[in-house]
Parts: sequence; C-alpha cells; structure tokens
Amino acid sequence: MIRFECDYGEGAAPAVLALLQRTNLEQTPGYGEDAYCAAAAARIRALCAAPEAAVHFFVGATQANLTVIAAALRPWQGVLCAESGHIHVHETGAVEAAGHKCLALPAGNGKLTAAQVRAAAAAHRASASREHEVQPGMVYLSNPTEYGTLYTRAELAAISAACRENGLLLFLDGARMAYALASPQNDITLPDYAALCDAFYLGGTKCGALFGEALVLPNAALAADFRYAVKQRGAMLAKGRLLGLQFLALLGAEDAPLQSTPYYTMAQKADAQAARIAAAFAAKGCRPVYGSATNQLFFALPPAWRAALCGRFALTQMGALSRLCTSWATREEDVAALLGAVAALP
Repeated sequence: MIRFECDYGEGAAPAVLALLQRTNLEQTPGYGEDAYCAAAAARIRALCAAPEAAVHFFVGATQANLTVIAAALRPWQGVLCAESGHIHVHETGAVEAAGHKCLALPAGNGKLTAAQVRAAAAAHRASASREHEVQPGMVYLSNPTEYGTLYTRAELAAISAACRENGLLLFLDGARMAYALASPQNDITLPDYAALCDAFYLGGTKCGALFGEALVLPNAALAADFRYAVKQRGAMLAKGRLLGLQFLALLGAEDAPLQSTPYYTMAQKADAQAARIAAAFAAKGCRPVYGSATNQLFFALPPAWRAALCGRFALTQMGALSRLCTSWATREEDVAALLGAVAALP
C-alpha cells in the first residue's frame, strides 16, 4: 500500500535524526532550559524579525492550541474559528474541556474574513443578553487551512486589524506552516506573522520532525508567566532538548535564509508533488475542490475511481471528498505510481 492519506506517516527528516543521534548521550538541563532550546528559540526569533518574542516548544499541535487558548482567555470567553477549524472538529472538545467555547463561523473554503470577525464582535456587543452569552475573546486561524487553502497577506492584515479594533487576540495554528511558506501562491512571511498575530507556531510534526511545534508569542502580555500554563497543561517535556534540537536541524545554520533550510525545501518539494498530482487529475476532468496551493488535495471522486485507487493507495475519506496528501518525505517513485494510476482511470 502506498500511503497518501496524511503528512505525518513517516518518522523524521535525516537531518533531525542525525542531530538527535549525535547529541544523544549529552547531559543537559531539563524542561527546555538547555542550550539547544535557547539556540532554536534565538534562530526562530531571528527568522521572524521578532527579537523580543517568547518561544516555547510543544510536543503536538492540539497541546499547543489548548495551552494558548486556556492561558489567554478569561473564563467567560470563547474563540471565534471557522466551522472547519481544527480546534472545533478534530480535537475532541479539548478547548471546551478547558472551559472555553469554540464559536464556529461558516467558511466554505476554510477561511474566515475580517468582515465576519467584525460582525461577530458587533453582534455580541449589540445583544441585550450579552452577559448571558460567551464573549468572543480570540480569533483562531490556521494557515494552511484544513482544506489546504491559503490566506493572503492582505487578508491576514485585515483580520488582524479587525481583531485589534475589537479587543480580540489573534492566534494562528501553523501545524502545516512549512507547506504554506513554500507554496508559490504564498505572500506571507514569518515577520508578517510576528507583526500581525498575538501568537502563532511553526509546525514540526507534519513538516519533518519526529514531533514538535514551536510557539511564538510576540504579545508580551501573553508571554508573561506562560511557562506556568505550559506545565499545568502537561506540556512541559522533561527531555525538552529533543524539541529544540529538531528545530535547529530543520531551520539550519544561524544566518541561512529560510528558503535554504530543510524546513522550507522539503515542503517546497511536497507542494510541487501535489501540484503534479492535481494536474494529473485535472487532465482526467477532475479538479481539486479547494484548489491546490499546498500539499493537501481534495477530490470528489466517482465511486469507481475511488475503488480503483484505494486498492493500491491509502487516501483519507472526509465525507463525500477524498483527501490526498504529499509530505516532506513523499518519494518520487510513489508519485509516479499514482500519476500512472490516475492516467489509467476510465
């Protein structure tokens, strides 16, 4: 079986494993207070042009989402998100379990708009029973979205402005950040994220690390005492250096541009492979439902096509749609096999 159902099916990039192996028997302080985590945090701050930002490392994205939202919001506040947002549909109510409601808004392509943010904030203020309702306190986005679509810089800047006008925090889930940064359709840089968001993270689990997400907090108010929140949520890894080391391996030498790092180049290859797969389906008259800007592709496949492909390739069925993902480790021979199978479809 050749697997295209997700982008976290493989272990880790060779550079990550090599650095972990080379440092395996070193003794370091625990809980992320080691020199490797400090160096990785400094590298991330430099790439983001955010010298004062706090950087914290998490094992996984749900853990990061829950900790940030629980730490940032007051007990009576909730978080505005797309109805397809990961925190709303794929995290088993983790945010709600922490006492904060996901305030889901319709988003056909996975993207919220500044107009929706302003309307939701205005509707709450205008409600005669607002003190009996959950108050919006944050906007949660993901880029790429759950559908692989991308925000433009103008769209992100407009949402950021709407948040600041209405006293809302802006938190961006970057679990697949690398695939967004490397997409030919992308125009948002890491410094843009740092300037426009209160919190965001660079995903590692889906982008070449064994596990790990690097949270950036440009908002000093959120950064204060944040390690208490990390510990309380069970997110403070005793062997914290394992996280810092992985991001050092992915983000390369101190002065290297982002575009030359494994984090970027591996994602760039995955995006290009996805574009080839999208073109092969398009040649058969079946175009991706949400476009093909990153490594995720969604198709409404005829049942006969789906049956033919699933005999040899693992896909993810999401309602009526079939999702195909390339990853940082997708092999050329596997893409070639899929292209041949698509060409042979009736």
